[in-house]
Amino acid sequence: MTEYDLVVKNVRVVSDERDTAVAADIAVADGRIADVAPGIDTAAARQVVDGGGKLAFPGVVDAHQHWGIYNPLEQDAASESRACAQGGVTSALTYMRTGQYYLNKGGPYAEFFPEVLERTAGHAHVDYAYHLAPMSKGHIAEIPGLVKEHGVTSFKVFMFYGSHGLHGRSSDQSSFLMTPEGERYDYAHFEFVMRGIQAARTEFPEIADQISLSLHCETAEIMSAYTKMVEEAGDLTGLAAYSASRPQHSEGLAVSIASYLAHETGLPTINLLHLSSRKAMDAAVRMSKAFPHIDFRREVTVGHLLADIDTAHGLGGKVNPPLRPREDVEALWEYVLDGTVDWVVSDHACCREELKFGKPADDVFLAKSGFGGAEYLLPGLVSEGTRRGLSLGRIAALTAWNPARRYGLPTKGRIAPGFDADIALVDPDHTWTVRAADSESTQEYTPFEGFELTARVSDTFLRGNRILADGKVVGEPAGTYLHRPTGNGGDAR
Repeated sequence: MTEYDLVVKNVRVVSDERDTAVAADIAVADGRIADVAPGIDTAAARQVVDGGGKLAFPGVVDAHQHWGIYNPLEQDAASESRACAQGGVTSALTYMRTGQYYLNKGGPYAEFFPEVLERTAGHAHVDYAYHLAPMSKGHIAEIPGLVKEHGVTSFKVFMFYGSHGLHGRSSDQSSFLMTPEGERYDYAHFEFVMRGIQAARTEFPEIADQISLSLHCETAEIMSAYTKMVEEAGDLTGLAAYSASRPQHSEGLAVSIASYLAHETGLPTINLLHLSSRKAMDAAVRMSKAFPHIDFRREVTVGHLLADIDTAHGLGGKVNPPLRPREDVEALWEYVLDGTVDWVVSDHACCREELKFGKPADDVFLAKSGFGGAEYLLPGLVSEGTRRGLSLGRIAALTAWNPARRYGLPTKGRIAPGFDADIALVDPDHTWTVRAADSESTQEYTPFEGFELTARVSDTFLRGNRILADGKVVGEPAGTYLHRPTGNGGDAR
């Protein structure tokens, strides 16, 4: 008789390998999935959970979060990982850089990143990894060491940090980014970052496909000019004004520049982050045709799929790139449904109310950028996606399998023997109304306030440990740092 630590019975298992769910039980041993089959014998199981016929999704690999951007890192690691559990997220990949916000420090990553890891350890309820942004020439030289010593295989460029800061215009780039005197964060720097990452791929050929660069694609010069135009015209307010101040073609132009630089530098592993508009996605598709040797991956956020400039609840919906008019939301869904989009993320960046809104509180240009959303990632995508004809298997690919493969997590992303026992149970027929007060995040508002969703995550398991039970976070923090690529086991591949 086989002994198991856990058997989750009576569920419908969702996999990226097929469109529909299959009735089965899931057996877990030593944190890994041991068997997926109907009628697993539970006589020797230490724990048995009846799934009640719910959908069993692979735990979400949320490839885009920001811990520690507005709150102390250790605080965000605790509270925002609890929000992750509510949304079925079991692996959070969070962006980190030197400069203002985050740890508010400059200097080499050799000194900076160990502090990041130390301040996160023991606080997270989900597994986590970090993407790092090379902000200076010195950081580029550190890329091979970050890969080898810390298992950091993904890096980032913020293309709009030129004449723009995090929230709007910035006249002192060096002070904001805390970069060495005389250095600039510009297209030339982006090129050299790409060359540095390609050099690392050459140095580590066995994991080259998992060493990649992600880009926030907006163009600072376009945004600066349009921000001035929108403010001077004065006929737009709120999220409509912010969208107009960072126009869609600014994204398309940045995508095109980034793509040509990837071609020039020979870097084939490019991730285009949070594409928010038809023009941005159109540019991304055009560039993939122009440069077929570049392995582009295209990301959208659940926020840009659920909310628009009119339906979002107040200025809490300010984010970069902006929420867009409804026609762009519909365009993004077209690209999700036709397979163009590779993964969906939360871009979770908790910003408490007293930090979010400026004075006057109704001026969108004074508000801080970013909001949380990990707790709505899987429920939102299942609710809205299935209504539009998105298959369950495609949702599993978008939220787990695809990002896990790209970002060096071979034991994540699928409910199958050998994979980590990361599981989210979803009731697809549970209608509920989003209320910020119900979130475990320390953020007191949400742009999704009042939205009606038709799917709810009831239970979440991290490596076989139940971290969400009937919608409530349970247990002590058990998340671990994911040194990538993580170890392979069983049939995980």
